[in-house]
Amino acid sequence: MNNEDKSVKTFASNEQLSEQLCQRVSAQLSDAIAARGHAYLVVSGGNTPKPLFEKLSRTDIDWKHVTIMLADERWVLPDSNDSNDKLIKTVLLKNKAAKAHYISLYTGHEKAQNAAPVLSEQLNELPEFDVIILGMGDDGHTASLFPDCAELQQGLTANDAVIATQPTKAPYARVSLTKSRIMNSRNIYLHFCGENKLQVFKQVEESGKAILPIGEFLHQQQVPTEVYYAA
Repeated sequence: MNNEDKSVKTFASNEQLSEQLCQRVSAQLSDAIAARGHAYLVVSGGNTPKPLFEKLSRTDIDWKHVTIMLADERWVLPDSNDSNDKLIKTVLLKNKAAKAHYISLYTGHEKAQNAAPVLSEQLNELPEFDVIILGMGDDGHTASLFPDCAELQQGLTANDAVIATQPTKAPYARVSLTKSRIMNSRNIYLHFCGENKLQVFKQVEESGKAILPIGEFLHQQQVPTEVYYAA
């Protein structure tokens, strides 16, 4: 991969990054609404996107014509502090963004494995995502496609929109969008912070191939992909 293939933007702080990414995403969502009447935004959980969510929540977008959903979810109750669902409802779905439509990945099934087929059927009915914002772990995982999980190849090759995963080095079973559903997008962003993740990114970048899950989305020419990094 090189900068001719993927745009890499570096910022001194996550706050500065979030301001710029907010403007970029907001413009693309507004363009989608103008062109097709509705916009679809997929986001990731964790601490890194919190400043971005705060800024997006205050942005002038016709939010009633925006559908938001997560790229993955831990299989915990939605009131758990480890729930991405709770994060989105607390940090993003407020202020002006309170008018957005939200699709939760938590179905109430006892097990993530039972929820995945139901979610796949639901998400297969959705059109192409307009914007998907991915994160990245120190191990090179993105969404809940972990390099050490037994379900990784299924997640990279299945036509289903959603699979259940059980990482060996992270807590909780998960549900995750598959590569095929993530790639059914108009724009992909990778948003990450910190030196450790930068080294992982460089390793994947310089390898020239998808040696870790995140590489599946960096070493591809199908969907425009931009990388936003803050120290």
